[in-house]
Amino acid sequence: MTTPLNSPAQRWLDTPLLSVEHLTMRFGGIVAVDDLSFQVGRGDITALIGPNGAGKTTVFNCLTGFYKPSEGRIVMRHGPGPHDAALAAAHSGGLRHSKDGDSGVFLLERMPDFEIPRQAGVARTFQNIRLFGGMTVLENLLVAQHNGLMVASGYTLGGILGLPGYRRAEKKAIDRAVYWLEQTALLDRADDPAGDLSYGAQRRLEIARAMCTGPKLLCLDEPAAGLNPRESAELNRLIRTIRDEHGTSVLLIEHDMGVVMEISDHVVVLDYGVKIADGSAETVRNDPKVIAAYLGVEDEAEAEDIVEGVAS
Repeated sequence: MTTPLNSPAQRWLDTPLLSVEHLTMRFGGIVAVDDLSFQVGRGDITALIGPNGAGKTTVFNCLTGFYKPSEGRIVMRHGPGPHDAALAAAHSGGLRHSKDGDSGVFLLERMPDFEIPRQAGVARTFQNIRLFGGMTVLENLLVAQHNGLMVASGYTLGGILGLPGYRRAEKKAIDRAVYWLEQTALLDRADDPAGDLSYGAQRRLEIARAMCTGPKLLCLDEPAAGLNPRESAELNRLIRTIRDEHGTSVLLIEHDMGVVMEISDHVVVLDYGVKIADGSAETVRNDPKVIAAYLGVEDEAEAEDIVEGVAS
């Protein structure tokens, strides 16, 4: 039975925040991502999963401007849809974005990487943690708000003189940082060097730093990697808080299927750079193609036998 398009289970089709359209990424003769299309719904937690080498991090690098895709289009939408006119105007005019107040569309494949967080509202964490280890925990979160503080300082002079506008912006930045330290249970470590934190705490700090940019889409690259079961449960609660209390959509790469199946509204599966499944967590869990990819089974009929065996 096909799920109606207006069903909550497929709202990513009705109200996409992000659309990846025919994305292809080549490195010489190697095709890392091949004609990939999927959507991230507003208010959804979307998981991008697949075996090692499937091309997941390459997709993230295309979304966030580290790579420029060989082909395809990546559209970020702000405000109520459908944005068809704005998208057509940006595309035909060779523009990076088309904005009207709080509404607009952003063609991420055309934007330099530094503009994507600030203008399109896309933030990310990394597979390998990239904190400023010699800075304090608090300073790491203030660095994430550098753009706003620089504007408020008049690009240094206002900060040096301590002008009122800069002091207000600085207080707002500190308040935001303290809030996310509270949400990630790191407030008592605010003055400690980030490099002194445990691995799990550094993972949480990296998420807090990304959230200090005020993203509309948060991309998490293997956030549960190396975490114990208690830390994974805390991570699940944090991701739900980000989605439920802040309206931030989440796109995550994750190998921990317990995390994926517990919190994901929507799952996209890659294998050798090609999408093999796209749907709800329950649908993907029982897809023979997905099982074959993860277990290395060559015959989908054999994978179907595995599904039937688990079900019985």
